[in-house]
Amino acid sequence: MKVIGFNGSARKDGNTAILLKAALDEISKEGIETELYQMAGKPINGCIGCFKCYEKKDKRCAVDNDIANECIRKMLEADGILLGSPTYFADVSASMKALIERAGMAARANENMFRLKAGAPVVAVRRAGASHVISSINYFFLIGEMIIPGSSYWNIGIGRKPGEVSSDSEGLETMKRLGQNMAWLIKKTKG
Repeated sequence: MKVIGFNGSARKDGNTAILLKAALDEISKEGIETELYQMAGKPINGCIGCFKCYEKKDKRCAVDNDIANECIRKMLEADGILLGSPTYFADVSASMKALIERAGMAARANENMFRLKAGAPVVAVRRAGASHVISSINYFFLIGEMIIPGSSYWNIGIGRKPGEVSSDSEGLETMKRLGQNMAWLIKKTKG
């Protein structure tokens, strides 16, 4: 069993990564393999709508000049997927949006290939807009017939400066509970 967490922040080890690590640490404690994939500095573009994924049905995006297919492969290999994003103008980062578009189209073209995997959003926010980010990520999971575990509160951590979410004790506790709940769900559905 494995859970992959994608950090869609432009900052490699910033607030979003801290939150993802808090959830992944709890999952790891349950004997489930984890991986944090940092998207920072790695190019990824949005879907171009070529629909070649519907023709080929090879569980890949036809555009192969960035990290999209590497990410899709990691999603396929995992039982659980955490998508982490900072809040940029009340939405996901451009990198996370591109991943959602590309992985989402490839999945739809291949009979919802992430179906019944566990998936959850992880969101860093300075003040407001996180609810929309959570929704944007959850729509990806829901249209793909994935299962979303809950937590003790919305999956957000508050902080602006790098590392500032480490002072948000409620946010970190929410991530820990999310990790525990995701581990439980995966063990029940895959174990």
